[in-house]
Amino acid sequence: MRIREVTLYRAELPLIAPYRLSYRTFESFEPLIVEIRDEDGREGWGEQHISPGSSAETREGGWAFAREIGERLTGLTPQAARDLITVRAAESPVAATALITAIEMLEEAPVLRSGRLTRLRLLTAFGATGRAEIEQEVEAHLAEGFRTFKIKVGQDVDADIERVGWVQQAAAGKATLRIDANRAYSRVDGCRFAAAIDPAGIELFEQPCAAEDWDANAAVATVSRVPLMLDEPICGLADIDRAAAIPGVGLCKVKLKRFGSLSNLAAAIERIRGAGLQAVLGDGLGAEINCWMEARAADGVLDNAGEFNGYLKIRPEARLLADPLLFEAGELVVPTGWWPRMDRARLEHRTVARERFAPAAV
Repeated sequence: MRIREVTLYRAELPLIAPYRLSYRTFESFEPLIVEIRDEDGREGWGEQHISPGSSAETREGGWAFAREIGERLTGLTPQAARDLITVRAAESPVAATALITAIEMLEEAPVLRSGRLTRLRLLTAFGATGRAEIEQEVEAHLAEGFRTFKIKVGQDVDADIERVGWVQQAAAGKATLRIDANRAYSRVDGCRFAAAIDPAGIELFEQPCAAEDWDANAAVATVSRVPLMLDEPICGLADIDRAAAIPGVGLCKVKLKRFGSLSNLAAAIERIRGAGLQAVLGDGLGAEINCWMEARAADGVLDNAGEFNGYLKIRPEARLLADPLLFEAGELVVPTGWWPRMDRARLEHRTVARERFAPAAV
């Protein structure tokens, strides 16, 4: 099997509602999508979202990397292509992941195949701020089947504590909460928030301080009334080992785009569990291909609510698969034998840039 052609797409997928993080509000997702075809016509797709502000990686840099590497993949075996990408992956890790996972799908990696119906619980983002609106949103999400809500904090400690308390009251006995500061707190504010919150119904407190400030996050973990989860600093096995040595850290969050391949992601989850921590998996900025891949990695391995829910944020008419990834009663659903098929007309409509590499005769 050799790679015959590589096509790169930059897409724009508008969202149902703005998705607010501490460092950016998204009106749309703009993933890099990779299509790889072999000599027999088999195809594999990779898709990753470079999030401006989340790291030093930029969309322009990722696109340039994918163009340079993509042009060199034609005529190679999948293994040779993986080796070529891996050597350069540090230059643009998210773009490299899109390329490698397209190859893994082309080869039908065993983790992606399942002979049974799969149902995986998802959490949902939570946006209301006023007390009345919070009560309404809690009931709306419960009606959709969600039992885990993610509350964003990090702007104002006192306001955050009050808002979390309102959500706790409205969701008491009905749903659990994950609190996420998205790196926005200082050491002092992170400690004050973590020491002040009521732990009732709160599953974890995620990434209070800057990713590179391990000491600040460790200080928050020491005083936190709920287990701390590290997110952005967890990019390799050594990071997992470092997190496991911090008192008060109980969880590590992993994403496919930070580990480069499905096989590396599986190794990371195994390392987390071996260290006595819990793993939480999922990129809330991923579209259908990435959400499906992360769900397949979680199936039978993790039993907490997945964060691979980005596809639910995209407007239905902007989703790209011919048979959309399903959602029922708070769960991502993969029917027996389901395999992603791209709706090329929809992809064409949402594409803002494209590059194709193939021998002249193709």
